[in-house]
Amino acid sequence: MILQALTQYYEKQLELGNIPAPGWGNSKVSRALELAENGEIVGIHSLLTEQVRGKKSEQARGEKTVWLPQVISVPMPVKRTAGVAANFLCDHSGYLLGVDDKGKPERTRDCFKACRALHLKVLEGLQSPAARAVRAFFAGWQPAQAKEHPLLKESWEDVCTGGNLVFWYDGAPVLDDPEIRAAWEKHYGNSGEGDTMQCLVTGEQARIPNIHPSIKGVKNAQSSGAALVSFNAPAFCSYDREQNFNAPIGEYAAFAYTTALNHLLADRDHVQVAGDTTMVCWAQSGETAYQEVAKGGMMGGSPEEQEEGKGALVYKALEAIANGDRFEWDNTCLEPNMNFYILGLAPNASRLSVRFFLVNTFEKFMKNLYAHYERLKIDRPSYDRWEYLPVWTLLSETVNPNSRDKTASQQLTGDLLRAIWSNQRYPATLLNGVMLRIRAEHTVTRGRAAILKAYYSKNKNPNFPEEVLDVSLVADSRNVPYTLGRMFSVLEAIQEAANPGSKPADPDKKAARTSLNTTIRDQYFNGASATPAFIFPVLVNLAQKHLRKLNGKNYGMRIHFEKQMTELMDILDSETYPARLTLPEQGAFQLGYYHQTHKRYEKKEEK
Repeated sequence: MILQALTQYYEKQLELGNIPAPGWGNSKVSRALELAENGEIVGIHSLLTEQVRGKKSEQARGEKTVWLPQVISVPMPVKRTAGVAANFLCDHSGYLLGVDDKGKPERTRDCFKACRALHLKVLEGLQSPAARAVRAFFAGWQPAQAKEHPLLKESWEDVCTGGNLVFWYDGAPVLDDPEIRAAWEKHYGNSGEGDTMQCLVTGEQARIPNIHPSIKGVKNAQSSGAALVSFNAPAFCSYDREQNFNAPIGEYAAFAYTTALNHLLADRDHVQVAGDTTMVCWAQSGETAYQEVAKGGMMGGSPEEQEEGKGALVYKALEAIANGDRFEWDNTCLEPNMNFYILGLAPNASRLSVRFFLVNTFEKFMKNLYAHYERLKIDRPSYDRWEYLPVWTLLSETVNPNSRDKTASQQLTGDLLRAIWSNQRYPATLLNGVMLRIRAEHTVTRGRAAILKAYYSKNKNPNFPEEVLDVSLVADSRNVPYTLGRMFSVLEAIQEAANPGSKPADPDKKAARTSLNTTIRDQYFNGASATPAFIFPVLVNLAQKHLRKLNGKNYGMRIHFEKQMTELMDILDSETYPARLTLPEQGAFQLGYYHQTHKRYEKKEEK
């Protein structure tokens, strides 16, 4: 199904003129060798272009630009292993000139011989001036004399180590010559090796290549490319078939699906990366507007983009399409019933692992994503710049902020993405990761509280009260664990008021100079949420001592806190605090603590 969908996408992009035709591919090129009619090198031209690298915010601050090779359409490069294999009209100096700085002169000579044989074979009989010039070059070029060439002397290091080279003739690329292009396409169509079998993708009889082109652009995969379809050991083979003859895919289909996937991965504006998973998505129509909305919905953009209104616009698009309505985005009308595909890839040595492949209508995917964001909705502190929490912020809530590796669990990443797009139950590893961080840091951030709310909203649990799964404080809830969390926040507020300058309970705010080395949150939070019967009597007794400090001008504050404690005590039976709270009950405690704490700081901000 993956290969069929990618092949269809290739054919659509080919129809739109956005992707190379069979026999052609994209490659990075650094320099051009200008040839005379007799094959002499009469010029060396740099094809490097000045490009900006880094994030948009860095660019706005004047980030330095770098000189990088151009990406141009060239004859399809071969997939090299350890042997010698030449490319046509585009290769590095070891093949086109027979010289390099790798210290292996014998191998370099073999590379040039193979390159010469390929070009003389493909260009044989062609009469165009450009074809005659290239033939004359390979017929007369002597690699041993390369260092004596005056132009190569000046650019020796750049030519030998600067990337791929191409040929020019009369000020224009040789690749633009129609006769040469036709000769290459004819050669490419007749150069395949392998048996003829029924292709699993097209269903037609076709020649089966034993190796498919490489896939580039997957995070942490080999930079030279990795394989999506590959067999490299007898244990993976059957019926005495070797390599890709175990999964017969015709030359055209192999070219189409790899070209389409490389095209998607090269479009970095629409590639989504979370943890070690690289995601690409596409619509059956081939229009990029669908990809923009999907990526913006999942990854959220930067806080600056959300503040500029882009986040709200994406959310508006999600809501409209989730309701089955069309939506105008960048002069494209988004159709809810458009078929949409999402592919998640992860590195696996020289191969790629498919984390997930999801197929559905665009409406269904956006409905699932919209429902996910609705579950995440929770009171947001005024200083929190994220209006909507993208998936990578959720994953970061499970990671130790002091660790060197800030990457979330690979298994969690794949499971969470699949759950969001498919509207399935959230993985238990998400809850476990968040609970571990809360216990370690004694902190319930907005992201962690949102995860608790979303998790138990989707993954129903009889021990977690549905009544408290709300955006804001549920003041009339009589659930004991939730009320205990609220009570802990009030007791913390009393300690803070009695000791001016103590660090605030709001976990995302920087602490001021503190008169306390340890607060009750630092010392008792885990115990209070797990074994309240042992901890709360101690905390209530401590609060009475703190309240006695609130006299004089602070007496009104004392009355306010005593009133809050009385209201909460009416819900709780102080004589029979629960001895232990289960994991879901601890989640209710933590959610109650966050709601009450946010309410307290919300009042201060209003005042």
